[in-house]
Amino acid sequence: MLTAVGVFALMDAQLKLLVERYPPFEVTSLRGFAALPFVLAHVVMRGRINKLMPHSWRWHLLRAVIAIAMMAGFIYSVKHLSLADTYAIYMSAPLMIAALSVPLLRERIGAGQWAAIVVGLCGVLLMLRPGTGNWATAAALAAMGSAVCYALSAITLRKLSLTETTESLVFSFTLMMALASLLIALPTWQPLRLADLHWIIGVGLCGAIAQFLVTEAFRRGPASVIAPFEYTALLWGMLLDLVVWHVRPSAITIAGAMIVIGAGIYLIRREAGRTPEASMT
Repeated sequence: MLTAVGVFALMDAQLKLLVERYPPFEVTSLRGFAALPFVLAHVVMRGRINKLMPHSWRWHLLRAVIAIAMMAGFIYSVKHLSLADTYAIYMSAPLMIAALSVPLLRERIGAGQWAAIVVGLCGVLLMLRPGTGNWATAAALAAMGSAVCYALSAITLRKLSLTETTESLVFSFTLMMALASLLIALPTWQPLRLADLHWIIGVGLCGAIAQFLVTEAFRRGPASVIAPFEYTALLWGMLLDLVVWHVRPSAITIAGAMIVIGAGIYLIRREAGRTPEASMT
């Protein structure tokens, strides 16, 4: 999961560059189609082409719909906000996953873990700066909606991993996202520029690698354990903002990030000490 988050951050930086030139749904579609060759190449090299066929089509379709909304919302928000500010809002997703894993996955969370979730949410609110002009912007709302979709997608992934192979989960996710986003994007489609080809390929490669990694992560461990590792994206966002766009995070963003990451680390240590399965992950 740690590696997946780092690779996803590199992909997000390239998406931010692409969305400056193309509409959000077009970029979502490009992200899917660019990843497909790498996904199929990985499956063929491992000799697991027979593992691509899904079994629970309805759940795959539901996850695809959620994923399209998640990607489109995230891409729209990252177009108008810095990576760190977008991640600040998006970091509420792992907290939602941990909380939703109780009613939807029947996973158990103790009082200490609930306290950590609340503290983590307070850290997110600190970074969002309630009451300022940035709180109710369309980009902020898009990021929050994307975070909700991410949480629901992770829950459905955990459900599907009981009956589906990693190959079918990644392939169906990528293909359905690409096709559905293409249909939505066609009316406003912008011609692709040859100068952007390397960014498109980079998005596809990073997306394919990270998707396999995150799918395996949620397959191998409880959602409430895996999800907090997503917090490391905050550090990646700050670093990429500084290196690529020369944007420095504010003191409030750094303080909020430390609170959220601290809450996530507490969740991990608490769960790892509570169950043998968690300690193995």
